[in-house]
Amino acid sequence: MDGVILHDWAAFAIRWLHVITAIAWIGSSFYFIALDLSLRKAPGLPEKAHGEEWQVHGGGFYHITKYLVAPERLPEHLTWFKWESYATWLSGAAMLMVLYWAQAELYLIDPAKMELSTWAAILISALSLGIGWVIYDRLCKSRLGENPTTLMLLLFALLVVMAWGYDQVFTGRAALLHLGAFTATIMTANVAMIIIPNQRIVVADLKAGRTPDPKYGKIAKLRSTHNNYLTLPVVFLMLSNHYPLAFASRWNWLIAALVFLMGVTIRHFFNSSHAGKPKPWWTWGATVALFLGIVWLSSLGTQRLEGEADLTAREARLTADPHFEAVRDIVAGRCSMCHAAEPSWEGLATAPKRVVLESDAQIARHAREIFLQAGLTDAMPPGNVSYIEPEERATLRAWFDSAGRG
Repeated sequence: MDGVILHDWAAFAIRWLHVITAIAWIGSSFYFIALDLSLRKAPGLPEKAHGEEWQVHGGGFYHITKYLVAPERLPEHLTWFKWESYATWLSGAAMLMVLYWAQAELYLIDPAKMELSTWAAILISALSLGIGWVIYDRLCKSRLGENPTTLMLLLFALLVVMAWGYDQVFTGRAALLHLGAFTATIMTANVAMIIIPNQRIVVADLKAGRTPDPKYGKIAKLRSTHNNYLTLPVVFLMLSNHYPLAFASRWNWLIAALVFLMGVTIRHFFNSSHAGKPKPWWTWGATVALFLGIVWLSSLGTQRLEGEADLTAREARLTADPHFEAVRDIVAGRCSMCHAAEPSWEGLATAPKRVVLESDAQIARHAREIFLQAGLTDAMPPGNVSYIEPEERATLRAWFDSAGRG
């Protein structure tokens, strides 16, 4: 079986798994935040009960009661919400390895920013993900943990610094993707290292006949609230690699910073609504203003175009192949109207996915994508708008089979 095809399907399968698990995690997170904020005091509540909520769904009624610390009796059946978070992070880490580590020269390393070997780039990628958790966790466990607002401001500052730092090292695409992974690591570590262990302490106390300390629930609630406000920005960052105006902008790190603020304004509106407070309609205006700021920043200029660095050994082999002259002509005639520094195709402001195919180096750098998108399949050009012939697709396949593998 062709290794390139297997790799592409593996990436698709992992992405599918990642999306499914993320939906499960985000869904349960949003549900429990809404549930927690909508709890109401009512006559006849059991002793130590914090509040109750009645809900209707699927043709039935649900009566939910929350205990702030724990009930008098531990039920035999207890559902733990943790694997949604763990599976999302694990599948995301697998996708990072398959897409960015396995194709570091294309997606991860930008020689114009920093000359890195593949292994050096992978090492920076891996080690950087845990830095945020260490700093954030220490801040939460300090006296600042008693001041949630100050803590959130410091977390925001940390995220902005990391956004700028990633952009100094990696490609724009990888910078925003890593910022999302960096934030998601903090969120999953909150679940694995704080929320679940604290809940286990409470359960152990109940089983031993001890009264659980309410501080464990308070700590877990703080971390859960942070996760709630970080969720929407992480989703944006994970989608950003499909939109060059976000990742290839000269100000991509500042765009990311504004996205985190948008996450706060959007969640503040819904959290206030669920809590029965007056709806803060001002957050709509603030969100729109932040988004317009993002659009404006994206128009101020883009990062350096790909292909200005020296050819790698593989790229030199591709450009020296006997098929390359024909490939260059095919790309120039069938692809360059869109995949150019200044696309001539009406309606395109930038090259799709920021893939520019004007120089020999750029064509060689994207050999794998050309093979998969226009040689092996007819995904490109869309609708075959440039009328690429079957013989030309065969030439693209022959070129990649001859010089692009390995």
